[in-house]
Amino acid sequence: MRSIRAAAIGAVTMSLALAASACGGGSPTNSGGSNDSPRTLTYWASNQGASIKVDKKVLQPELDKFEKQTGIKVKLEVVPWSDLLNRILTATTSGQGPDVLNIGNTWSASLQATGALLPWDAKNFDKIGGKDRLVDSALGSTGAQGQDPAAVPLYSMAYALYYNKKMLADAGVSKPPATWDELVAAGKKLSKDGKWGLGAEGANVAENVHHAFVFGKQHGADFFTADGKPDFTSDSAVAAVKQYVDLMAKDKIIAPGNAEYAQNQSLSDFAKGKTAMILWQTASATLKDLGMKDVVWDVAPVPVQSGSPGTGTMVNSMAAGINLAVFKNTDNLDGAIRFVKFMTSDAEQKILNKAYGSIPPVKSAQSDPAFNSPATTVLKDTLAQSAAALPQVADESQFETAVGTAVKELFADAAAGRPVTTASVQAKLEKAQQQMPAK
Repeated sequence: MRSIRAAAIGAVTMSLALAASACGGGSPTNSGGSNDSPRTLTYWASNQGASIKVDKKVLQPELDKFEKQTGIKVKLEVVPWSDLLNRILTATTSGQGPDVLNIGNTWSASLQATGALLPWDAKNFDKIGGKDRLVDSALGSTGAQGQDPAAVPLYSMAYALYYNKKMLADAGVSKPPATWDELVAAGKKLSKDGKWGLGAEGANVAENVHHAFVFGKQHGADFFTADGKPDFTSDSAVAAVKQYVDLMAKDKIIAPGNAEYAQNQSLSDFAKGKTAMILWQTASATLKDLGMKDVVWDVAPVPVQSGSPGTGTMVNSMAAGINLAVFKNTDNLDGAIRFVKFMTSDAEQKILNKAYGSIPPVKSAQSDPAFNSPATTVLKDTLAQSAAALPQVADESQFETAVGTAVKELFADAAAGRPVTTASVQAKLEKAQQQMPAK
């Protein structure tokens, strides 16, 4: 247990700054003996909407509904992605955290390794209606293989290519690009007169690692060996990261200023018509919040190297999503499990996933017509056919930070006009690998 805790502390001191598809100020929230009463829960929600204000508007009526049904009051804090992982890891080491919390599904195995989260064994799953209610792709990102899940899927998401229909048509691009060569060709036609072909968030560490992972899968890179050791410097991993950064460095279809962009800045540019395309996970609700009308944009699968999206090397998205976890040391375990049951009920799954434009990981909730629009169909098909889970290993959160930061530094080089070469990419990835915990 001591080595696990040391790894978690090490992850905190790496100045994690994950932002997403991806906590700030405020006093420590309660758990482990500091609940106001057994009828109170503290809930850390991740920032899913265009702003924290939007999330509070979405969530508070549902929390009030839960209180009315159960008598349990839920104290809500919406935590920005830039701080969420740090806050969670600090809570796992201090024992002072919330009762219930959202986690990025890619962190499940890392947080599971701290031993702080409630395992979802068959008995606990039965209390919320059973494990078989949940889709397999969502369950694949809930913890290490062979162990009881560390969390329960709450929102499922996938990356897609969002594009401005008029901008593409005006540039003579008759259909959304299906391959990277087609995307680069279209992007060059669109990058003129102060507008750009593609948006990116080069300072968004989590966004960077998601794209590095997808390009990596398309090049045959896994980033970890079969026994869980980091493998960031393979030829395929280097080629994958270089191809992504080259969209700015060589192809010049991403504005150099995007190297400094953080959460939602590139999406805002897309909504304002400054960029014609963006790679994003489940953007429809946020675009609406940003004032972009549905008739302006459309969605297509993320491009692949050649051909069409599919299994194997045709992976074109991570299996993105948000999981709901419970701290084991909560003073109100029964209430926490009841809250998870409430949030994963059919009714709440429909309400919340409609609000965020995500896909319910609960099978029966997906039958709602709201999840059969053309945009959500692309996302559902991607999750079912061509998405892959990020490595479910104990060091996954450190991988996200180290590789995501390497990509951030490479984007900074590209924006400054410094060469981005195979050698420079390999050097950044070598540095990232050296930052991983020793095995």
